[in-house]
Amino acid sequence: MSHGAVAIRYAKALISIAADQNAIDQYTRELSDITAVIKENDLLRLLLDSPTFDVNKKLAIVNDIGKLLKLNEGMSNFLDLLVEKGRITALPDIEASFCRFADERSGVIRARITAAHDLPPAKTEEIQAGLEKQTGKKIVLNIEKDESLIGGLQAEMGGKLFDGSVKTQLKRIADTLAKG
Repeated sequence: MSHGAVAIRYAKALISIAADQNAIDQYTRELSDITAVIKENDLLRLLLDSPTFDVNKKLAIVNDIGKLLKLNEGMSNFLDLLVEKGRITALPDIEASFCRFADERSGVIRARITAAHDLPPAKTEEIQAGLEKQTGKKIVLNIEKDESLIGGLQAEMGGKLFDGSVKTQLKRIADTLAKG
């Protein structure tokens, strides 16, 4: 089974547990915290992924981290299961799938806006309101800056890219001129 399929299966199970406990936001935060700790520590990641390192020692490590992060019992049990099944390396993919499922349940769409220059708050609010009106859902914006766009914006939402950047328009003009 591919890493993606594993991640989806475990994320669905975890979102079900979180929903039953009415604690999706809490699980989202805790999953993000534990994933960040494992991502940032290469030695920890190697130990947890090692087939030769004793599973009981892995469980002890994960439990200690869980106590430091003050994870709830459901999340701790979930991490134990991942360690026991040798799936802890799928945690970043599980987190991504979990967040996607959580957003679907709450009617949230995440959009990434890339602009050549910093956007004033009024423009950001205008973009957000326009997207919310168009989709009928709550939009959470992630604003990034990329000066190579020269001007204009790129918006990525729901796996689709809407490109209104000057850079892309200039490239299209250059391609047209090159074709004659």
